[in-house]
Amino acid sequence: MSCIFPVFIFAALAVSKFVSIPGLARYDLLLLLCLLFQVVMVKSRLETKDELKVITVFHLIGLALELFKVHMGSWGYPEPAVSKVYGVPLYSGFMYASVASYLCQAWRRLDVGLSAWPNQWLAVCLGAAVYLNFFTHHFLWDVRWVLTVAIFIVFWRTRVHFQVAEERLWMPLPLAFFLIGFFIWIAENIATFFGAWYYPNQRDGWDIVHISKISSWFLLVIVSFIIVAQLKHVKSRAAGQKSNKQTPV
Repeated sequence: MSCIFPVFIFAALAVSKFVSIPGLARYDLLLLLCLLFQVVMVKSRLETKDELKVITVFHLIGLALELFKVHMGSWGYPEPAVSKVYGVPLYSGFMYASVASYLCQAWRRLDVGLSAWPNQWLAVCLGAAVYLNFFTHHFLWDVRWVLTVAIFIVFWRTRVHFQVAEERLWMPLPLAFFLIGFFIWIAENIATFFGAWYYPNQRDGWDIVHISKISSWFLLVIVSFIIVAQLKHVKSRAAGQKSNKQTPV
């Protein structure tokens, strides 16, 4: 259930690969389907309004990264569409939003908790540095491995706790980052196979996505997780302050 949004996108990619609607470009169809499913998620209460706000933030962050990366030739979208802006179809933002949807859904459904979370400003600054490196490495040094070492140092003691049935489990947070990144790498192999986008090595036909992309997703998952964790912290603190104001002295 936590993966319901990503699964829907994969299903839409697969179906639209082989089924077309006359007069409607595939990328435009995918955008309409994603918008419709987003409405269904909220109306059916599979997704809360607060989660929708978080997902919208990720949609915008993802589109900003897409616009830059496509401009730099890191990957591309070969098919025409009305909803393409500077070569980027707007549906692509939903692929990032689906990662946020998974994190929010899993957080709620698995009752996720964190222990030994580092100083919030240190975590935010590290997340910002990771995100900026996706842009700056085209012009300056690529410091992803420096940032990776910093991540292991900063989050070395941090544990993510979650509920499975009646059992409370935990794992080191960097391991959770890696596992999510690994499965996203598998997912993008499926997505590129269905023509969602292509990497330079896939111009003449589908080929496996380079394994180095796991490190990219590892880092991007960290950015996503830090944003969700900080928003959860802010919401919890605001709820606590509201409760204190309502409690009679």
